[in-house]
Amino acid sequence: GDSRQLYRDLNIGTAKITWEEMKEAPHHLFDVLDPHEEATVGWYQKEACAVIDTLHAKNVVPIVVGGSMLYISALTDGLTLAPPADPEIRDRLEKEYDEDDGAALHKRLVALDPKVAARIHPNNKPRLVRAVEIFEVSTVDNPKDEMWKAQEESTYDFLILGISKPREESVVIINNRCKAMFESGWVEEVESLMSEGCTKDDPAMKSTGYKEIMEYISSGKKESLTGLQERIAAKTRQYARRQMTWWKRDDRIQWIE
Repeated sequence: GDSRQLYRDLNIGTAKITWEEMKEAPHHLFDVLDPHEEATVGWYQKEACAVIDTLHAKNVVPIVVGGSMLYISALTDGLTLAPPADPEIRDRLEKEYDEDDGAALHKRLVALDPKVAARIHPNNKPRLVRAVEIFEVSTVDNPKDEMWKAQEESTYDFLILGISKPREESVVIINNRCKAMFESGWVEEVESLMSEGCTKDDPAMKSTGYKEIMEYISSGKKESLTGLQERIAAKTRQYARRQMTWWKRDDRIQWIE
């Protein structure tokens, strides 16, 4: 259930377990995407459900481990996801936006759905374009600016377990893990990915840490490694806080101290 561990060759910075460790139990959906491919919640939902259903047919109970909040929610909450992007429509809407800085496009969104329009500022080009795009490609009655959530039960019977740690302990763990990643050759891993043709525009390289290290390498390594390490650790700590904020709202989780 970790969106970054889907990618091949992103091993150190995703804390991916080794193939040797995977021998202890069958693992699924590791290393299934090329760094140039886009990982989406909709794609993950389809692939993960296929794996789960296959295992259920064998009377096997799968354990989903993660990670990525929305990816887990796609399995536990019966999400109905926004349609995928349409390059032709996206290109046309972006050109339309550029003609008057989004004024006409925002006016159209107001007519389509005032509530959605009220949440999107006309200056926010990506969200405004995406919102109108969803209305154009969608066949559902109530599209939202990012996605919509079906209020329905999950098709699975599940037990959710969460590991709870004091915040100060999590901070130490994150800092130490980030330091260990650098010592294990994280910068060299990114250099190898770049030598194989990966760029900052590739979906995998937008991951926390990979993005910052790529910028560090491209700038001629002007920043100190210590400064880079702390910057990535800080972003990881921020993400961990967002994870806990998300999961604390879910009263189905059985917390383990």
